[in-house]
Amino acid sequence: MPDAIFTHPRLVALYDTFDGERDDLTHYLAIVDELGARRVLDLGCGTGSLAVLLAERGYEVVGVDPAAESLRAARAKDPAGRITWVHGDATAAPAVDADLAVMTGNVAQVFLGDDDWLGALRAARAALRPGGHLVFETRRPERRAWEKWAVATPVVREVPGEGPVEARVEVTEVALPFVSFRHVYRFLGEDTVLASDSTLRFRTRDEVEESLVATGFEVRDVRDAPDRPDREYVFLARRSA
Repeated sequence: MPDAIFTHPRLVALYDTFDGERDDLTHYLAIVDELGARRVLDLGCGTGSLAVLLAERGYEVVGVDPAAESLRAARAKDPAGRITWVHGDATAAPAVDADLAVMTGNVAQVFLGDDDWLGALRAARAALRPGGHLVFETRRPERRAWEKWAVATPVVREVPGEGPVEARVEVTEVALPFVSFRHVYRFLGEDTVLASDSTLRFRTRDEVEESLVATGFEVRDVRDAPDRPDREYVFLARRSA
């Protein structure tokens, strides 16, 4: 079941405001151009930020997400209906012979169990054309990102339709490779508080590469994430024949 931050209507309405400018998406747009992709599958597309950017540039896009409320927000950004939206987890991805499948925003880390992770990789492979690529990022566990989450100062932003909202993150458990945390939002105009609990799995580079090879991919490159230098890996893998 997706976390409340992706399913609760009021929290989904906050998501884009607190997610910021999404500098990471510029990197993905460059990779789409680099690979010469025309048809892109966005797994875990959320509120559709990348899918909409791609569609605006003339790419054929399929967005897949298990959170119906997030997809509702995504569809609202696509009034012309240029994007194919699919409600479901990674295994619901249609076999569209995509040139490229992507997982942005640390989507790769939400698959906690090995079976779920390998199933997502197999589903991505099945949706790709022969020689198609899969690209995603994941946080480097040795950089211990959660330690900065725990001491981060609460942020207040003006949210359309809601007024000022304060957001903070609480780390609730570290039991590597799993890290659990809570997003807490306080609607300052009415002093209402809503929270969303999440858990991510921090896989090592070797673990990720082994899982890609095991599911029929060839690892072509492992890059640094420009928006989080030295803190994330960006994996670029090609579907094996």
